[in-house]
Amino acid sequence: MRELAAVFRRELGGYFATPLAFIFIVVFLFTMGAFTFYMGGYFESGSADLLIFFNFHPWLYLFLIPAISMRLWAEERRTGSIELLLSLPIPLWAAVLGKFLAAWVFSGIALALTFPMWLTVNYLGDPDNGVILAGYIGSFFLAGGYLAIGSCLSATTKNQVIAFVVSVVVCFLFTVSGLPLVIDFFSSWAPQQVLNTIASFSFLTHFTAITQGVIDLRDIIYFGSLITVWLVACGLVVDMKKAG
Repeated sequence: MRELAAVFRRELGGYFATPLAFIFIVVFLFTMGAFTFYMGGYFESGSADLLIFFNFHPWLYLFLIPAISMRLWAEERRTGSIELLLSLPIPLWAAVLGKFLAAWVFSGIALALTFPMWLTVNYLGDPDNGVILAGYIGSFFLAGGYLAIGSCLSATTKNQVIAFVVSVVVCFLFTVSGLPLVIDFFSSWAPQQVLNTIASFSFLTHFTAITQGVIDLRDIIYFGSLITVWLVACGLVVDMKKAG
C-alpha cells in the first residue's frame, strides 16, 4: 500500500504543479454553469432540483475527462519516464491504480467545486437533497468509468491527441448504447435479450437511474466492474509495452 500511496501522491501533486490543473478546473466550472443556466434554461424550468445540471454531465465528461486521462500513460511513454517508473520497486498494479485514483480524485475535486449550484438551488427552493447527493455520487462514478477507459487507451500510444480522440469515441459508444436510436437500429434483427444486453452497457442507463435518487446495487456493480476491467486491461497493455 505504501507504493500505491507514493504513486498517488506523485500523480495528484503533479496536477497542481502547473497552471494546467487550475485552467482545467476553471473551464470545467464555467462549462458546467453555462450549460446548466443558459443552454439548459435552469431558471426558466422553475424546478427546484439539479436534474438539468446532471443531465449534461455524460456529454461534458465525454470531452473533459479524456482531456485528463490522455496524459496518464501517453506522456510517460513520450518522455521515456515510464521506464524509470517501472524500474522502481513498485508493483505494476500500484502504478496503474495510483495513477487512476489520482486522476479520479482530481476530477472529484473539480466536481465538488460545483457545490455553489447546490447552495443556489436550496436558496431558490426546497429540493430533495438526497436526490442531489445521489446525483453527485453517480457523477463521480461516471467520471471514474470514463477515466478507466481513457487510462487504458492512453497506455496504447505515445500521442496524447490520439489517446484523446480514441477515448472520446469509445466513451461515446458506451454512452449512447442505451439510447432509443441505437436500440431501434438493432431491434429489426436482434432478439430482445441482445437488445437488453446492449442497453445494459450504456453509461446513461445506469447514471440516469442514480440521478433519480435510486442508488441500486446493480448500478454500483456496473461501474465498479467496468472500472476494474479497464484497469486490468490497462495493466496488461503497460506490461506488454514494457516487454516490447
